[in-house]
Order: sequence, then C-alpha cells, then structure tokens
Amino acid sequence: MLGGPSAEREVSLRSGAAVAAALRSLGHQVSEIDPKSGGFVLREKTDVVFLALHGTYGEDGTVQKQLDELGVPYTGCDADASRIAFDKVLTKQSCIETGVPTAKFVTVQSAVADFPENFSPPLVVKPARQGSSVGLQFVERIEDWSGALTEALKFDSEVLVEEKIIGRETTVGIIGEKVLPVVEVRPKVGAYDYKNKYTAGNTEYFCPADFDAATAQRIQAAALGAFQAIGGRDYARVDVMVRADGSPVVLEVNTLPGMTETSLLPKAAAAAGLNYAALCQRMIDLALERNIPAHSSRVRKEVAAMV
Repeated sequence: MLGGPSAEREVSLRSGAAVAAALRSLGHQVSEIDPKSGGFVLREKTDVVFLALHGTYGEDGTVQKQLDELGVPYTGCDADASRIAFDKVLTKQSCIETGVPTAKFVTVQSAVADFPENFSPPLVVKPARQGSSVGLQFVERIEDWSGALTEALKFDSEVLVEEKIIGRETTVGIIGEKVLPVVEVRPKVGAYDYKNKYTAGNTEYFCPADFDAATAQRIQAAALGAFQAIGGRDYARVDVMVRADGSPVVLEVNTLPGMTETSLLPKAAAAAGLNYAALCQRMIDLALERNIPAHSSRVRKEVAAMV
C-alpha cells in the first residue's frame, strides 16, 4: 500500500515502488494499492499488507484500524502505537512518563500566541501531527516567532514548540528485537529539513556513526526506550539528537520510516548485514508471525503482499 492522501504522498510512492520491486525479486505476488482518497479494496486472499505509507492516514493509526477490522495482517506498529507516535506531543509525554530523555517543550494552538515563558531562542516549531519535516520551523530570534508559528499552523491545529538541541543529529533503526547501528545525519547547509532530506547530495550520512562504544549504546538505549514507550512493535526509526557531552535526546519515533533504497532504515540494516530485499522480507515475516500458527509460519512463495 503506497501513496495515500497525505502531504508525504510523493515520498510514499517512491518507498512503495522500491518495496514492490524487492518483493517481486523474492518471488512474491505483489499488488500495489494507492488509497489516495483514504479508502481501498484488497485483493481476495491477501496474506499480508505491506504498509509503505507515510504521514496522515498511513502513520496515524487510521489504516491500521481499518485493517484490524478486516482481520488482515499488516507490517509495522498497531493502531494505538501508530496514533501515539504520529502525535509528537503524545510521544514526548510517553517518553517523559518512562524516563526517556527528550527536549523541554510546550504546545501552542493559536497563531497570535505570545512567545512562551521560560524559553529563549533557539527553538524548534513543528506541527504536532506531520512527518518528513513538513512544516518544520526554526526560531533563532524572538522576531522569528510569529512567522514560524503561522507557517507551522498551516499543517495542523496544534504545534509543538521545543528547545533546539545543539549537537549531532542521529537516527536509530529497530527491526524485530534488534537495534541497528546508529546513523549520523549531516546536512551540508542548514538543517535537516524537507528539502535537505529529499534532495540528492544535500546531506551526508555516516553509518555506523563515529561515536565511542559507550555513547553509541546510550543513543541506542534511548531509541529503544522511546520505541517501547509508545508501544511499538516490529520496526521503527527513532530520531535522536546527541549533545556535546554525549547525552542523547529523543526527538520522535517514525513507525513507517522511508523505504527507498537510500532511506535511513535500509542504510542502517545494510550496516548490520541485512540487505534491502532481506529487510523487506523480515518485515513481512514479523507481520505473519503474529497471525500464522508456528508450524506454518514460513512465508510461502504465493504470498500476495499488498504494497
């Protein structure tokens, strides 16, 4: 299942096309469904739905709930975990409740709200419920506040305002019970925003990132803690800032991360010895293991994987 109705539709189409090609290379029967209006019809006897959707509808628990009602297995987190992870405020609250380090924050619902008390620039302003850095704004001076708030509120009725963590930007993939090597993200110019994320050559990636073993383990532990805090299952990618002293600060959990062959989760999997096609197969296996008795849990060649 790819595409969908969200602001991240184009990225999702690319993810889905890559996954479909990989699954076909493994011998699976694959049908591609694009729920561009938020509805879909599955092929009869569909064994599993591979969710390559991003953004609203795909990541917020909506399609997961629909598939649960149909009784069809699907890849990734369930409806509740998806809903929590997609809402940055709920994610941060879950992290705080479980002791996972995250940045100081407030929420704002009005474009005319005053600059928040007990905060000082630089700040990050972003829609509470969007992904792929959609609507992401930076407040380097108090004078930037009004414009940043107005822009972010174009994408949601609530925005998250948090202190800007100065440090190294990393992301950590999780697949099954395995925490993957840390990936460091270094934009050549500016921040890791939508443009730098999806424009070839704008960002450098290092995996495994150049951290000492103890720091890498702290980053991975923070990522796993956030994944568990939102009730995650199967796989996700967790974005983590790392301060100069090596302390990690979790930004957010991505329950359906990008799946182009150059996306960050596949990069991390490759560093752990899992190539792209094997990663896609592992995601299917995890979904089927929840729904097929142990004696028949092998994935058959005739699996119709909805991508």
